[in-house]
Amino acid sequence: MLNRLFSFIILVTTIQLSAQAQKTKYVDPYIGSSGHGHVFVGANVPFGAVQLGPSNIPEGWDWCSGYHYSSKNILGFSHLHLSGTGIGDLNDILLLPYTGKTYTMPFTKKNYEEGYGSLFDRKNESVRPGYYSVLLDRYQIKAELTASERVGMHQYFYPNDGAGSVLVDLQFGVGWDAPVQTFIKKLNDHTLIGYRLSKGWAEDQRVYFAIEFSQKIKSIDVYDTTSLKSNIQAGGKRIKAAVHFEVQKEKPLQVKVGISPVSESNALANITQEIPHWNFKNVVTLADKKWEAELSKIDIDASEEIKKIYYTGLYHTAFGPVLYNDFNKDYLGTDKRIYRNNKFNNYSIFSLWDTYRTLHPLFTITQPDKINDIIKSFLKIYKQQGKLPVWHLMGNETNTMCGNHAIPVIVDAFFKGYKSYDTLLAYEAIKKSSMQNTLGMQFVKDVQFIPADSMMESVAYALEYAIDDWAVARMAKHFGKKADYEYFTKRSKLYQQYFDKNSHFMRGKLANGKWNEPFNPFHSTHRKDDYMEGNAWQYTWLVPQDVEGLIQLFGSKKAFTNKLDSLFFVQGDMGAEASPDISGLIGQYAHGNEPNHHIPYLFSFVDEPHKTAFWVRNIMDTFYTAKPDGLCGNEDVGQMSAWYVMSALGIYPVNAADGNFVFGSPMVQAATITMPSKKVLHIKAINNSAKNIYVEKIEWDGQVITQNHISFGELNKGGELIFYMTDKKLNYLKR
Repeated sequence: MLNRLFSFIILVTTIQLSAQAQKTKYVDPYIGSSGHGHVFVGANVPFGAVQLGPSNIPEGWDWCSGYHYSSKNILGFSHLHLSGTGIGDLNDILLLPYTGKTYTMPFTKKNYEEGYGSLFDRKNESVRPGYYSVLLDRYQIKAELTASERVGMHQYFYPNDGAGSVLVDLQFGVGWDAPVQTFIKKLNDHTLIGYRLSKGWAEDQRVYFAIEFSQKIKSIDVYDTTSLKSNIQAGGKRIKAAVHFEVQKEKPLQVKVGISPVSESNALANITQEIPHWNFKNVVTLADKKWEAELSKIDIDASEEIKKIYYTGLYHTAFGPVLYNDFNKDYLGTDKRIYRNNKFNNYSIFSLWDTYRTLHPLFTITQPDKINDIIKSFLKIYKQQGKLPVWHLMGNETNTMCGNHAIPVIVDAFFKGYKSYDTLLAYEAIKKSSMQNTLGMQFVKDVQFIPADSMMESVAYALEYAIDDWAVARMAKHFGKKADYEYFTKRSKLYQQYFDKNSHFMRGKLANGKWNEPFNPFHSTHRKDDYMEGNAWQYTWLVPQDVEGLIQLFGSKKAFTNKLDSLFFVQGDMGAEASPDISGLIGQYAHGNEPNHHIPYLFSFVDEPHKTAFWVRNIMDTFYTAKPDGLCGNEDVGQMSAWYVMSALGIYPVNAADGNFVFGSPMVQAATITMPSKKVLHIKAINNSAKNIYVEKIEWDGQVITQNHISFGELNKGGELIFYMTDKKLNYLKR
């Protein structure tokens, strides 16, 4: 009897834990795959190098990831993708199972008959974390995909016994990508190896691969574009291989594709280490467990709809940066040298202009095991290229967007206790990276404004540099470098030079000291004016490191507040050449672009936190939905989702390098987070509802808080943060 009772208790407990742990069921990978979200759709594991998924016929900007929800065609399944970027690249090493005639060039929307590829029906497509499947209508082949960190695994169900083939296309890529040299070789009856070298957004990208088939290769045809080669290996710019098998309807053909930035032998070793078997189901199960563990780092109590949006957002925050080394820790440096047997995981794909704002502060909570390796990756890049990464892609510096935003990432992590790297080298790196002679820094070095007649986007560059310089000054002070502290503090105040006290806008200034005319605060010319993907209305607020100083420029809190109020209501024509990135508009506030993300929280700095609550809730309700177009702008490698993940908890890092989280209006009823200290943080929102969006008071471990923020250090101790919600516009800062 006791044994039966014990077994029953164990069963009930197991069921309860399983129900509590299951987070992947809330993830909808289609969210952000329509509109301008540009998210990756396919199979991967958290921060995995392989992101294996379908590639559509590219149709422009909204296909930057290779896939868009509006498409009903698939050219094949490629192993490297970008998620949410505004520039396209990758989609390397494309495979397509097929039957019948071999085509070596893809079909087009004008002619679906000539060329490889297939249409598909959405009802026959399925995707969840770590798994993707689709029925290819043209061939009646069901394809299933899953992945480990460095290996993609395919499973193809052919419709009949007999001849079946797989096309390997080394030419195919997306966006600016173009192959420079490709090579493929039949190593044995089950294996192909080769490489793809390309030039695109990543100037010199190198991908080595190994492909293992579960069945013996019957024959192989190798092509250079369309011309057939006579041997079983070939090199050229546009190499393709048609691999033929005797397939069985009841037995799927399985394929494992290992990738490496170093060599074919390392790609083979990655397969051996990560997926040494042919059990597809087990790989899917393991991928699901990895995602379950990742998503379970934050447990929320909320409506089913909010859970879907929240956990999909948390899912998207773990797409990058990606591992850029092999299982044995070998990697290819920015200097194109091979670094072997390293003691850390090397990462790439750093969309820092976007992600320094929220994603990396979120990582200091959710990714304590990765922060130090990310900074070590930064420092290795610094040693190899002479400066910290700006926008790093597959071992290449793209120098995309403005600022030196590896700096606030390092400084924020350092002051939160992440120091398992050479901290003196880190200071050297942030200082030297701030003393370059390019992209306007030659003026900033002399503590001068950047003249608008010397370069485009001068205001954007200057404001972003000031944010970074504040972070350098903070670290200089810690190390007792008084001269550096004073110097970089002065530089961090250069934002003041761009503020027009008559119009109350940040404006471009000419070398002669006069304002750049003509001036229209609404107008935007994409990448050809004083701002970067924005206008004066949007950039005037980009001083998160010194909000009090910005308020003083306005002359009073009232003047600041009136202007900030106006931002969310004013209407004006941005012009025919406005940046497409200016999206998610409320008045002139543009949530679809990252420089705006801190703005709703500024009301809390002028004693009007109810307005922060109102606009933060409005943004979450309006611009984050559970639909395919559920993001209002580019996902930008996790930043757009990170804003929601943090804001829904009621806290947000306005200054990404000061370690503080400003209070907003929690969307969730409750949340539980195990902090890096291993202590548990509980967040509760009492009386929270769609109506009760304002905060009456906030308590931290039973003590009432009368400031607008709480520090990481406090949260890391564990405890209970309670928001008491109301429908009244109260000011909890004045009690």
